Amino acid sequence: MPGSASSVTPRTARLTFRTAEPIHGMIYFTPHRAAAYAQVGITHQRTGYFASRSAALGPVSAETVIATFFNFSPAIVGRAIPAVWDVASPADVLAARLDAVDRSLRQAWPGAIASPQVREAAGIARRAAERAATRPQGRPLFAAHAGLPWPNAPHLVLWQALTLLREYRGDGHVALLLTEGLDGLGALVTHAAAGTLAAESLRTSRAWSEQEWAAGVERLHNDGWLADGTELALSEAGQRRRQSIEERTDQLAVYPYEAIGEDGCARLRELTTPLSAAVVTADLGFPPVLAAQYAQAT
Repeated sequence: MPGSASSVTPRTARLTFRTAEPIHGMIYFTPHRAAAYAQVGITHQRTGYFASRSAALGPVSAETVIATFFNFSPAIVGRAIPAVWDVASPADVLAARLDAVDRSLRQAWPGAIASPQVREAAGIARRAAERAATRPQGRPLFAAHAGLPWPNAPHLVLWQALTLLREYRGDGHVALLLTEGLDGLGALVTHAAAGTLAAESLRTSRAWSEQEWAAGVERLHNDGWLADGTELALSEAGQRRRQSIEERTDQLAVYPYEAIGEDGCARLRELTTPLSAAVVTADLGFPPVLAAQYAQAT
């Protein structure tokens, strides 16, 4: 097994996260989630998303979800939270989520669900996630998920470990966005201006109105983030600031991976590359644009 506590570069942290990301990310798209959440009384897709990702925090308020999820319209969060907790308890939602994960990964990996490769990947990823749990300060979504019990099956251990690493990275990213003066809408606008995903897709998926989006664009123009002109694009200063956020996000994400070192990260990428590719191509509901990005990453 690769050694521990060796130097890991920020680039390695990013590559390792990106390679395995589809294994966690499929839970937001898989058709199995709707059936699982319906079993506990949740029939609205967005309500299922907000409830399932926040359930580790307990029966929290809308304000808590708005704060931790960061870039969703407060109005759409308020339609789901806290009313969902009158329908299903956080424990019920978490169990339904894990059931959807189980069904999805069994669909994606029918011949490999109990393979030595999945078992090894789970062990490596768990070591990284458990190191992350020794430094939870300032990372509320991560800390809540770190407090959940570990499942027994290796494929579920792998998913949970990757979920922890994703939330650890995400909490750090949110902190950096705030230090740059960006709120949730501002983060989305700069993301769209960077050209990674279409502005309309980002706006509608997070339920911001056209008027709110336009106001956010105007504010970022005034703050120097955006280039002049009719096309939504980052200014030179905006590009530098956005790049700085991404680089510092990678730096803040290094700590968990130090438990497995560069060799462990390389081995985790080797093991999860085919697993991620199988998830992307398993008809689990990934939007085409996102599936293409994941395919390039793997």
